Amino acid sequence: MTKPAVYYATLSPPSRAVLLTAKAIGLELELRPINLLKGEHLTPEFLKLNPQHTIPTMIDGDVTIIDSHAICSYLVEKYGKGHESLYPKDLVQRASVDARLHFDSGHLFARLRFLYEPVLYNGSTDCSIDKIAYVQKCYEILEGFLKDQTYLCGNEVTIADLCCVATVTSGNDVAPIDEFKFPKVHAWLKALAELPYYKDVNVEGAEELKALFKAKLAENRSK
Repeated sequence: MTKPAVYYATLSPPSRAVLLTAKAIGLELELRPINLLKGEHLTPEFLKLNPQHTIPTMIDGDVTIIDSHAICSYLVEKYGKGHESLYPKDLVQRASVDARLHFDSGHLFARLRFLYEPVLYNGSTDCSIDKIAYVQKCYEILEGFLKDQTYLCGNEVTIADLCCVATVTSGNDVAPIDEFKFPKVHAWLKALAELPYYKDVNVEGAEELKALFKAKLAENRSK
């Protein structure tokens, strides 16, 4: 059987979310790296594949999926036998997971991108307190989600946790998480860090992105 092919970059939080999901269900992917800083996602060939020019992008047979959250749910549905708790069949539980996925795309990742993208691609020197605080407001919401439970949708890991943790750990140096103000968020991060596949899949890429951001910010400010 042909493996699903994923265009990805380790520094990309959405890419790592997909890689975490694949590891969680024991699925081997064909990995096709994309260098974002060199604009490989903007080539005519890639734009034909994905007009939105985003990664990850997945090809599975004659199916192309271009959103990380859609890819994660698809992989669990198609290949995750025995791992259904990652994306529950129950409609109420699934709605909770979907809501957290939208929180990631609409708030967590959107705010991180608002902070990072101008620095990484447009030569910006703006890493203002306002932008950092805008990211940190998301931690208040996460703390509320985690009030009476271990994970974002209960006491079992779901793809919502895998997507959100990839984003949070990509910005928690620049926008620190106060452990006294957000103890549940810290406990959640610690619990996810104990997953057997977490370190190999997420840590290096998250550190790569944070280091790149700091280096680009210093470079931009030196000009």
